[in-house]
Amino acid sequence: MSARTEYVGIDVSKAELEVAVGEEGWTVANDESGIELLLERLGGRALELIVVEATGGYETTTVAALAEAGLPVVVANPRQVRDFARSIGKLAKTDRIDAQVLALFAERVRPEVRPLPDEDAQEFAALLARRRQLIEMTVAEKNRLKMAPKAVAKDIRAHIAWLNRRLKSVDSDLERRIKASPVWRAKEDLLRSVPGIGPVVSRTLIGELPELGTLNRRQIAALAGVAPLNRDSGTLRGKRMVWGGRRSVRVALYMAALTASRRNPTIRVFYQRLREHGKPP
Repeated sequence: MSARTEYVGIDVSKAELEVAVGEEGWTVANDESGIELLLERLGGRALELIVVEATGGYETTTVAALAEAGLPVVVANPRQVRDFARSIGKLAKTDRIDAQVLALFAERVRPEVRPLPDEDAQEFAALLARRRQLIEMTVAEKNRLKMAPKAVAKDIRAHIAWLNRRLKSVDSDLERRIKASPVWRAKEDLLRSVPGIGPVVSRTLIGELPELGTLNRRQIAALAGVAPLNRDSGTLRGKRMVWGGRRSVRVALYMAALTASRRNPTIRVFYQRLREHGKPP
């Protein structure tokens, strides 16, 4: 008889990895030795799928090690996993329960395994995330400056100036990496040829939507979170809304669409036709 295929869930925290394989479970440290032990214990098993929940970066080393070992690993969207847990009545939350839910999610939902980004792509995405953080901090400091007394206004201005310098440095680093990669450079040239697409949008799409060009239009729209979703029940026909997907991509695309509705002849005509049919601006 062939070995029964197994599904694995791994709940990741800063210090530990909680692993669930069916009814079996164990904990290892989230460090080099712990990951080596994880690979050793998973080795030789007939694994169908491993699901790891995205945890803001703590999962990166583990996922990279699993992928390098040739194991089928998927990084799952936390919201999707939470919705799945509620749907099966798993309301309690501990690391062990979360790992079991992830294993069950792997078995029932079976998310598609996609190639993981290489080191250059991961660093590019990290720089994009850092760029957003710098902008958010700059906006916060400018808001504080409006109400700041003289005793702290000088310090806030100095911090804003430092943030602006760091933002320019990150932008330069992003541009350098684009120019160093013929593939990325070709993608950016193609994206920038569309009126309304600027450097921020093109680099967001390159770094945070690498599937662009490999999926059909419906799949990529859903992945980016710009596909209108039905809200119907019985005779009720609710308003279609876009949500979910990759928020940073959706925000960048919104600004691009806003610009394109004014400057891109094709999009402008399309936008005007939608407005004439009663769509909101």
